[in-house]
Amino acid sequence: MAFDKLRPSGSWDLRKGPLMLSLSKHQSLRSVIALVLCLSAGAAQAEVPLTLPDIDYIRVVKSAREMTLYSAGQAVYVIHGIQLGDAPLGHKHFQGDERTPEGRYTIDYGNPGSAYHLSLHISYPNARDVAYARAQRRSPGGLIFIHGQPNDWPAGRVPGDWTDGCISVSNEEIEALYEAVPDGTVIDIEG
Repeated sequence: MAFDKLRPSGSWDLRKGPLMLSLSKHQSLRSVIALVLCLSAGAAQAEVPLTLPDIDYIRVVKSAREMTLYSAGQAVYVIHGIQLGDAPLGHKHFQGDERTPEGRYTIDYGNPGSAYHLSLHISYPNARDVAYARAQRRSPGGLIFIHGQPNDWPAGRVPGDWTDGCISVSNEEIEALYEAVPDGTVIDIEG
């Protein structure tokens, strides 16, 4: 269809009321309808929310800032640009060290009332983490989550690594994870 042949005739004076467009006799009503539909199609489309299949395994590679989600043994989605604790290198040993743990854990519950949009609790500390910290006469810490952005954050993502040891993703990503990841899902976190 040749939209370049659609040319208005007459004047376009918006001060005199509604915009009127008169067409030459060579332009059909069908062409006008097609043009209007094409122009409005982009504006009318809503952004489709991220949806995931049931997730049965999560692999996090801290150095790559990636979280790979698996369903039935197949990688189905990769979240790039995850955000970690302020001290992202190395395994979490103690409360307040701002490190993200490394090792095998499970997602053991979801928190719909999170201060970070939504969150999924990671089962840190395990028995080995507790024993190590106690041997040093320290607390291993806890309350490690995969979560979204702070509830009072205006839009987008907080820049850089900023958590106290958690794994942060976008709000859209945590919404999809919250729906797709059941309690008991294994999560491996690598350095």
